[in-house]
Amino acid sequence: MEGWQRAFVLHSRPWSETSLLLDLFSEESGRVRLIAKGARSRRSNLKGTLQPFTPLLVRWGGRGEVKTLRSAEAVSLALPLSGITLYSGLYVNELVSRVLEDETRFSELFFDYLHCIQALAGTSGSPEPALRRFELALLGHLGYGVDFLHCAGSGEEVSDTMTYRYREEKGFIASLVVDNRSFTGHELKALANREFPDIATLRAAKRFTRMALKPYLGGKPLKSRELFRQFAPKKPPLKSPQDPQ
Repeated sequence: MEGWQRAFVLHSRPWSETSLLLDLFSEESGRVRLIAKGARSRRSNLKGTLQPFTPLLVRWGGRGEVKTLRSAEAVSLALPLSGITLYSGLYVNELVSRVLEDETRFSELFFDYLHCIQALAGTSGSPEPALRRFELALLGHLGYGVDFLHCAGSGEEVSDTMTYRYREEKGFIASLVVDNRSFTGHELKALANREFPDIATLRAAKRFTRMALKPYLGGKPLKSRELFRQFAPKKPPLKSPQDPQ
């Protein structure tokens, strides 16, 4: 199996009449861009294989920024995502595509990604806990270090009922100010443990990860968020799904 890697397709698009341009997330090489020659032809044995959320074994070769796919095999059927979990999976794929440098190894993050997609496929409730855990894992692998458990001003452990305001490059500092950057000690402990026992901690996690990911994403909006808002049911308003991203 020399040269084979476990991988997932993050995104694909047509490239010439018979080929595909693929963005892959691989275990050893991170994010790579490949040309799959002939993958769109009628006789191609890759038809239906090079799809998002399908666990793959792949080999490629070549030099330069865009490599050439040599072989690909599906390890199993695609993980079953539909409706809100499909949009959530597309969001995760777009995050990985946008923030990871080309051909940089992120083996641990690869398994965080796998666990996230598996959790989305197996959930019967909200996808938000799985998304928040992945976002926090992604930030950690990008080197975004923050201490959720200690006040950056005093060094003391955070208290459940105290309020702490987030300051970039410093951390969480005890404050009487309550705004979008303010979090209770209870919420910070949930972020540290990546466990969200209630709506308040989930909302706090979403606020924090959006703030923390913004510098990596820049001003360009995420297409997966736009898709969700475009296709999510709008009626009845009380029963329409909330945007999990």
